Amino acid sequence: MSSVRRVSHDFLERQGLTTVFGNPGSNELPFLAGLPDGFRYVLGLHEGAVVGMADGYAQATGRPVLVNLHAASGSGNAMGALTNAVAARTPLVVLAGQQVRPAIGPEANLASVDAPTLMKPLVGWAAEPACAEDVPRALAQAVFEARLQRRPTYLSVPYDDWSAEAGDNAKAVLDRRVELAAVPGAGQGQRLVERVAAARRPALVLGGDIDSDGLFDDAVRLAERLGAPVWAAPSLFRLPFPNRHPQFQGVLPAGIAPVSAAFEGHDLVLVLGAPVFRYHEHVPGAYLPEGTRLIQVTGDASAAARAPMGEALVADPSAVVDLLLKSLDAPARPAAPYRPVPAPLTAEGPGLHPEQVFAALRDELPEDTAYVVESTSTNAAWWRQMDLRRPGSYYFPAAGGLGFGLPGAVGVAMARPDRPVVAVVGDGSANYGITALWTAAQHRVPLTVVLLRNGTYGALRWFGGLLGVPDAPGLDIPGLDFTRIAEGYGVAARHAEGAEELRAVLAEPAAGPRLIQVDTALTTPS
Repeated sequence: MSSVRRVSHDFLERQGLTTVFGNPGSNELPFLAGLPDGFRYVLGLHEGAVVGMADGYAQATGRPVLVNLHAASGSGNAMGALTNAVAARTPLVVLAGQQVRPAIGPEANLASVDAPTLMKPLVGWAAEPACAEDVPRALAQAVFEARLQRRPTYLSVPYDDWSAEAGDNAKAVLDRRVELAAVPGAGQGQRLVERVAAARRPALVLGGDIDSDGLFDDAVRLAERLGAPVWAAPSLFRLPFPNRHPQFQGVLPAGIAPVSAAFEGHDLVLVLGAPVFRYHEHVPGAYLPEGTRLIQVTGDASAAARAPMGEALVADPSAVVDLLLKSLDAPARPAAPYRPVPAPLTAEGPGLHPEQVFAALRDELPEDTAYVVESTSTNAAWWRQMDLRRPGSYYFPAAGGLGFGLPGAVGVAMARPDRPVVAVVGDGSANYGITALWTAAQHRVPLTVVLLRNGTYGALRWFGGLLGVPDAPGLDIPGLDFTRIAEGYGVAARHAEGAEELRAVLAEPAAGPRLIQVDTALTTPS
């Protein structure tokens, strides 16, 4: 009879979860014993970096990925990074070790008391099997729940379970298959098509799910068919539309009143693959202008249920986009030329303006480069200079939790070795996930890190102005040299002191991971 560990390994192998991101403790070692030859264990030096790498990897592959964490302490360390994965709807399967069963009740050291509750309400599903024989089935549920809900799941397993006999029925999970097909019914589809076709001045709002679901090019075709202006949903974590396309209006501001103002004059707003809406700054006002109707199409039932206004259709956005493209009679309107890029601003005093950095990236790197961005204070400069026309070109921490940039870029680069990958991070955010450099060095990940150093938490300084708190302490971080830090982790590093030197360094081929530090002037997100 097979052990629980053997059946579980076989199940994971059949489901394609053979790349494991982890930082193990003693409770996890029995699960890791005897991993099959086809498995790859990617070690991170901190749990936040582990989850960030797995988040980037799963987003770039579009498939669930296994994360191996330690009991309560390791799981707790990972929760900040997990908020980004939740907001990005990333299907992570978090498998945590637990003390042996007899030690849980007495709360022995390294026991996780009520382990599933620890991770709620972050994850979509959490459990600890009631007995060893149920572990393979529970592991299968964790994988299928992550895939169906598009949200992280969490399974805590006592470490003595792995060597237990699996039982006669355990192997039934090996042949399981669970699929979801969310196609709107005939009546639902007809009503939606009629409303879109009847709109005098429709507008499109596209969310990160459009890029995650491989609908980037289809969204362009739909927008051109409608001749409608296109916004990206607020708090954007993936770019769903070419940012210099003539119909693209940019990212919606993350406040109630400015979002409403953007929709002024539109009788219909069609929101595809996004919550309605993930506001940030509290700028109150009417949700919608008078006479504007909103229809949301999302595969996330929770997002549909919690929206404060409008109608919602819970369906696969790809099915709806396909239906609209087939049903709308109007031919696609020829698109005007893409908008040109303005000359980059220059800084007064020492350091480059971030626009000069981004112009160098745009000019010197291939058009299919994928960027993982975590430099919030340079957001406006980024969108002024970049020209992104390919799917999967942009990743950003979905919940705004710092520490995604460096680890996420490592995960994306491991998942997509066919594309150049660049991490664009600020000196403030870099410290949250700096240990990911070690993993990049160990795996020789082909990754370029462009680190913008301005010696302060720029986004917080801007927000302090908005909130009337200009004198808050703890906003400056002088004296950090990331070239020396990177070299200590085994990553080649350079300090580029001017625009021409930066362009020359970027033009050099990268044999493995490298970090380029650039001193920049302080800018604001908008």
